[in-house]
Amino acid sequence: METTERDRSRVLEDVDVVLRDGSTVRMRAARPDDREALERFLSGLSEQSRIFRFFTAVKDMSWAARRFAEVDYHDRHSLVAQRGDDGVIVGHGYYALERPGTAEVALEIADQLQGMGLGTILLGHLAAHAAAEGITTFTAEVMTENHRMLTVFRETGFPISVRSSYGSMQVLFPTELSDQARERFERREQISAVAAMRRFFEPRSIAVLGASRRRGTIGGEVFHNLLESGFPGPVHPVSPHPVVQSVLAYPDVRQVPGPVDLAVIVVPARDVVEAARACAEKGVGALVVISSGFAEAGEEGRSRQAELVEVCRRSGMRLIGPNCMGILSTAAERPMNATFAPGAPPAGRIGFMSQSGALGLAVIAHARRVGLGLSSFASVGNKADISGNDLLEYWESDPRTDLALLYLESFGNPRRFSRVARRVGRSKPILAVKSGRTAAGARATSSHTGALLGASDTTVDALFAQSGVIRADTLGELFDVASLLSSQPAPAGRRVGIVTNAGGLGIMCADACGADGLDVPELSAETRARLDAFLPAEASTANPIDMIASASPADYERTIRAVAASGEVDGLIVIFIPPLATAPEEVAAAVGRAADGGLPVLGVFVGGGVQAAGSSVPVFAYPEDAARALARAARWSEWRSSPDEPAWRAPDARQDEARALVATALGSGDPPGEGWLGPAEVEALLACYGIRLVESRLAATPAEAAAAAGDLGGPVAVKAYAAGLLHKSEAGAVALGLDGPEAARGAAAAMAGRLSAAGTPPEGFLVQAMAGSGVEMIVGVVQDPRFGPVVACGAGGTAVELLKDVSVRLTPLTRSEADEMIRGLATFPLLDGYRGRPKADVAALRDLVLRLGALAEDVPELAEVDLNPVIVGSDGVAVVDARIRLEARDPRPPEGSRPRPRGET
Repeated sequence: METTERDRSRVLEDVDVVLRDGSTVRMRAARPDDREALERFLSGLSEQSRIFRFFTAVKDMSWAARRFAEVDYHDRHSLVAQRGDDGVIVGHGYYALERPGTAEVALEIADQLQGMGLGTILLGHLAAHAAAEGITTFTAEVMTENHRMLTVFRETGFPISVRSSYGSMQVLFPTELSDQARERFERREQISAVAAMRRFFEPRSIAVLGASRRRGTIGGEVFHNLLESGFPGPVHPVSPHPVVQSVLAYPDVRQVPGPVDLAVIVVPARDVVEAARACAEKGVGALVVISSGFAEAGEEGRSRQAELVEVCRRSGMRLIGPNCMGILSTAAERPMNATFAPGAPPAGRIGFMSQSGALGLAVIAHARRVGLGLSSFASVGNKADISGNDLLEYWESDPRTDLALLYLESFGNPRRFSRVARRVGRSKPILAVKSGRTAAGARATSSHTGALLGASDTTVDALFAQSGVIRADTLGELFDVASLLSSQPAPAGRRVGIVTNAGGLGIMCADACGADGLDVPELSAETRARLDAFLPAEASTANPIDMIASASPADYERTIRAVAASGEVDGLIVIFIPPLATAPEEVAAAVGRAADGGLPVLGVFVGGGVQAAGSSVPVFAYPEDAARALARAARWSEWRSSPDEPAWRAPDARQDEARALVATALGSGDPPGEGWLGPAEVEALLACYGIRLVESRLAATPAEAAAAAGDLGGPVAVKAYAAGLLHKSEAGAVALGLDGPEAARGAAAAMAGRLSAAGTPPEGFLVQAMAGSGVEMIVGVVQDPRFGPVVACGAGGTAVELLKDVSVRLTPLTRSEADEMIRGLATFPLLDGYRGRPKADVAALRDLVLRLGALAEDVPELAEVDLNPVIVGSDGVAVVDARIRLEARDPRPPEGSRPRPRGET
C-alpha cells in the first residue's frame, strides 16, 4: 500500500513510555533511516534471543533491518524504542498483514530491559494502531521454550488462544482492547508511576546543585531544610565554594563520591540543562528543578524546557518542575524537606500537590498553623514530566496517605486523570481546587451545544463529578473538607442532626444544610423522649436540638451520644456559642469524648477556634462552613457507594462504516479535513449507531418539496439547508405544520426568495413528517482538544441558549451517568409527568444520550453535534433536527504513553 506524507505525520510523533522501574524510553514509528540502528540492535541481541525471535542464531540481520525499517504504516507497521543521548534502539515491535483482518506480530527487547514491561507496551501500541487500520486479529509464532514471550502475551489481558505445532505455538488474540486488557494496562501504569515517585520520596542520597552558604536565598534555604529535616542519608552540596553550611561541597555533581539518587537543582535557568546533563552522566534517577525561567517565561523558556525534558527522557531520569518550590516527606524512617519553605508541616495522613509554588508556601504555613498533618507534598510547577496523575497513583499505594489534596491550574492528560481518580477515589478521597472557572477568550462555537459549554467551567465539573473528586471553590473550603475527612468517618448519607445552645444558629445551620443538599429530619418520638428525659423543659428536641443557653458540657455529651445512637442521622453538627457560665474548652472536651459513634461530628465554636487537646473533632467558625464541608463529604460518600459500572457500548454499532463515512467526508470537504455534513451524510452517520431521524425526504426545488410532502402524507415541516446556514429558525428557513403538497411548495418557494435575498441561497430542502407531541430536549457533543468528547443533554428547542438548563458528562459514559444527566436537569419534572402531563420515555432519551456518546468516543473527528430538538414522547424519542461538524484529528495516544511535551505549563 502506498505511503503518503499524511500517513507519516499521523504515526511518527514520538511518545515517552514509563517502564516498571519508573524510568522512561522513547517510542516512535520506524523510519527508513533506522535501518543501520536496527541492524546493530538485532545483531547485538543474545544468541538465545535471536533464536527465539527468528528461529535461527544467524548474526547477519541486514535483511530483517531492511524489512522493519521500510514499512507502509498500514499493512506493515514497525515501532522502535530508544534510550540514551545517541538514541540507541532498545526494543522493536512489528506487524505484517497475512490476510484480510489478520496480521502476524513480533517483538524484540534488549536483553538488559527484558522483564521491564517494554514488550507489553510495544504490543499494546501495535494493537491500537492495527485496530484503527481494520486489523482485528494478531497471530504470533512462538517457540515452546520461549516462556518469557508467552508470559508477555498472557499478561497483556488480551484473550489469547494457543495452538501447538512442531516445536512452536501459534498465539492468536484480538487487537481491540478488552476491559481486562485496559485494567492490566492501568495496573502497569500504576506500578510504573509508584516506582517513579519512590525515586523522589524515598531516595538514599541527595545532591543540591546550587546550594548556597547564605541563608535567605533559595539555594541556602533548600539545603538548610534538607539538613534540618533529619534525612538519614548523605546530602551533598554542589557549589563552587569548598564548604556550604559546614558541609564539604563539590564543584560538579559527577565528582560526588558514591551514587546520587535525587538531585535538587536551584541554579540559574541558563545553567539548568547542563546541570541536568551532568546528573544524567552521574546516573541520577530523579531531578527536582526549582529554577524558574522556562515555559512560563516565553518562547526562549519553552525551548529551554523542551531541551531539559529531552535530556531526562534520553537518560531515563524523571523530573518534577521546573519552576516549582520542591518536595517534602514526613515519613518517620526517611523525613525529607527539599523545599525553601520556612518550616515544615506536622506529619499526618494527607498528600498535597500544588501546581503553584507560591500557593505551596502558603499551604505549608497554613498546615503548620492549624495542625493539619501531611504525609508528603509536591510542588509540580510546569509539570514537564511528573504530574498530579503520578502522585495520585503513588498515594493510592502509600499506607501513610489517606487523603489527596490537589491545587490545579491546568490538566495535562484529563482522560488519564479521570481513569486514575475513579480508581483511587474508591478507597481514598480526592479533594481539588481548580483555578480558572471562567473561560474568557474561549473559542466561539457555532452550535447550540458549543455555545452552552464554550464559556464555562462545566467540563471540569463533569470530569470531577464522574471521577468522584470533591471540588472545593476556595482554599478555605478545601481545608475545611480536608480537616473533616482526615479526622472523622465519611457520612453514610445526607441526614444531619444539629445540636446547639442557641436556637437562631440552629435555624441558620438547618438552612445552610438544605441549601447544600443535606436533610435535617425530624427525630422520632422515641429519640425525643430520651432527650426530654435529661434536657430542660424549655429545650426543643425536634431537630435542630436547641438545648438552650444553660446547656452544660454533660448535656452536650449525653445529647450527642443519644442522637448518634438513634440511627436517624448520618452526621452531627454541634454548635456552641459561649454563654457567661460555661467554658468553651470544657464543651470541646465533652464533644470530643462523645464523638465515637461511628458517624462524623463537626464542631462550630462561634467566636474562636476552640479545640480540646487530643480531640479529633474538626472545629469551624460558622455553621455554614460546617454544612458545606459535610455536604461535600456526603456527595463523595454517595459516589463511592455507587456501582463501579463499565462504560456503555452500543451493541449494534457499525463502527467501521461510521469511520469510513467520516474519512470520505473529510477528504471531500472544503477545505479538506473539516466542515458541516449535509443532511444525507448526517442521517447515514447517525444510523450507524442506531440513531434515527424522523422520516424525511430531500428535495432540490419547491416542486420536489411538494412531491415529498405528498409521499409523506399528513402535516410536514420544510427546512432549507445551505453551507453556512446554521440557525435555521432565526433565518426564516423553517416552516412547520404544513398540510399538503401546495403548502409545502409555497413555503419552500418563500424560503428560497428570502434566503437568496439575504445572500444565502438554499442548496435544497428537507421535508419531514411532523413529530408527535412531547418535551423538547437537546442532546449534543463538543469535542474538547484535551478532555475529549463532552456530551450535553438539556432543555431544547429555540430557547435552548436562553434557558441554559444542561447537564454535561465526558465520554465514555455509563448507564448511570446518562441517568444522572437527565434527572439532574431543572426541567426533569416536565419529563416526569409534571402537573398531570403524560410521563415521557426517559429510558429512550437515556438510550439516545448513550448512543451519541458512544459515537463520539469511537469517532473523535466529530467536532460538534446538535440533535435539537429531540421530542421525547410517552413512547420513544423523535430526533427532529441534527447537525454535525467534522474536524480531522490526530489519533489519541495509546494506553500508557506520554506525548512529548511542547512546553505548556
